[in-house]
Amino acid sequence: MSTPYRPDVSTMPATVVEALRRLRGVTDVGHTYLDNAAKPTFFSFDALNEAAEQRGRRLLAQGLKKGDRVGMVLSQPRDFVISFLGCVYVGLVPVPMYPPLSFGKLDAWAEGALRILSDAEASLLLTDGQLQNVLWQVVPKVKSLRDLMTIEKLDAITPISGELPVVSPADLCFLQYTSGSTAAPKGVMVTHGNLMANSWAIAVDGMQLVPFAETAVSWLPLYHDMGLIGFVITPLVKGMAEVFIPTLLFVKRPNIWMQVMSDYKAQHTFGPNFAYALAVRKATEAELAKWDLSHSRVYGCGAEPIHLDTMLRFEATFERCGLKKGTIMPAYGMAEATLAMSFHPPGSQVFASALHDDGPAFVSCGKTFSEHEMGVMDEEGNLLGENVEGELVHRGPSVTPGYWKNPEATAACFLPSGWLRTGDLGFVRDGNVYITGRSKDLIILNGRNHHPTTIEWAAAEVDGVRKGNVVAFSVPGQDSEELVVVAETRPEPPAETAENITRAVAEQLSLKVSAVVLLAAGQLPKTSSGKLQRNKTRQQYLAGELGKQGDRTLGSSGEKLTVAKHVAKSIWGRATHTASKLINRPPET
Repeated sequence: MSTPYRPDVSTMPATVVEALRRLRGVTDVGHTYLDNAAKPTFFSFDALNEAAEQRGRRLLAQGLKKGDRVGMVLSQPRDFVISFLGCVYVGLVPVPMYPPLSFGKLDAWAEGALRILSDAEASLLLTDGQLQNVLWQVVPKVKSLRDLMTIEKLDAITPISGELPVVSPADLCFLQYTSGSTAAPKGVMVTHGNLMANSWAIAVDGMQLVPFAETAVSWLPLYHDMGLIGFVITPLVKGMAEVFIPTLLFVKRPNIWMQVMSDYKAQHTFGPNFAYALAVRKATEAELAKWDLSHSRVYGCGAEPIHLDTMLRFEATFERCGLKKGTIMPAYGMAEATLAMSFHPPGSQVFASALHDDGPAFVSCGKTFSEHEMGVMDEEGNLLGENVEGELVHRGPSVTPGYWKNPEATAACFLPSGWLRTGDLGFVRDGNVYITGRSKDLIILNGRNHHPTTIEWAAAEVDGVRKGNVVAFSVPGQDSEELVVVAETRPEPPAETAENITRAVAEQLSLKVSAVVLLAAGQLPKTSSGKLQRNKTRQQYLAGELGKQGDRTLGSSGEKLTVAKHVAKSIWGRATHTASKLINRPPET
């Protein structure tokens, strides 16, 4: 019996193309796609090379040139991976975009797609036969677009022959849009050098991968950086096998996640905090008795606030399946840093620490990677020492060049000194990174970022609400962040005002409002110049000092609950509903 071919993967490749090409000849390790759960499709790394190159050559046959942007709206993992790698293989720049989740909100989705495609100045839009009719309404409105191409049509085209464009580390690899739900989407420019630096750090420093000997499982959306970089690009640098579960299949059947981890004896996976709470809630006694998770080594957690209790409950629940202590790996990152910035050491127990003796405890997100730095900066831009709260900043080869054709936004976040401003508050202790809050007002729900003004505008349109006097923020629930809307009302507002706010936000933004507080005119905290104070409103709400001494009205039932009850109340009765929101989120770690 011949020994399987194993290339040398002991050094960091310079580009994604090099990482892929050096796996040519590996025929027994690669990708398994569960697009059809009854009959999984296996692509060895050798076959993946061939498929990616041929798809890239077919794209070039359409007259595209190196550096041209290609919009990608693809729902199946196999189509997405081969198309993404096909673009990269020939020097094209893919622009991953999330597909529409339901046909009831196509107009809003199409508007978001139009903004991204226009900003990226995409030359081609690549999709599949099921989505092409939805996208045709967008094509005429994007001046740069030459055509809409389906995978089926593309694969029927004769590929070009000859030499391919040369790709270098400084070349733009892809554009990662971080705020497609706002009026001004920002495309993070991720170079090949950035990708290799970050993927190598994740594989070597973070997950400590064993070449050609381990398997990862992912249901994460591939248009999201955690799914794309963590589970498409990173496995390439060390030859790690990968099993892809379609995200919609996970939403319909959450237990397929642990089932596949058991079936394939996988070592690695990742998910947001809410997914771990969902796994605990959905696991049945029969499944816990049959699943074998003894091979598992790393269960990464990121993309939203991490709750220590959720992590510990997950480990305790699945211990009977052979899950070892220390498999949970909290992580911290963002798209502007390519993906990861710090990882909790694998094999060590997750822990939390308070900044002050009488303050709340925060989960450690571990330490940053070699050749990278993490610091804390005050409002004047001065670096602070350990155990001092400030804005977290990061620098190193993973930090991207900035935002696509947006020098103002780039200058605001990417400092001349090389430091990247994260917009997150935190502190560093013994080299470990702790996230305490957000200096920006972004709200993170189930791994997706939302700007509060978008929510506030939707609520302000409700009859009885005083326009310009609405505040939205998130607060910690038992397992996940929950959305609260506080609004001043006109005298004698309609009795159903709270319910109408909940309904408006759900219909316009597909968000679940957990709490609505209605105040009289003048009760919202404001600055001396009349500006709303979101953070102070949130603090008063949590302290029970806002409105009716901490009582609030749930829009769904009109039930009165104290803030203490709110914090204790589990939201996982609607877990499948919230899981579906991850599919529809613009990507950002």
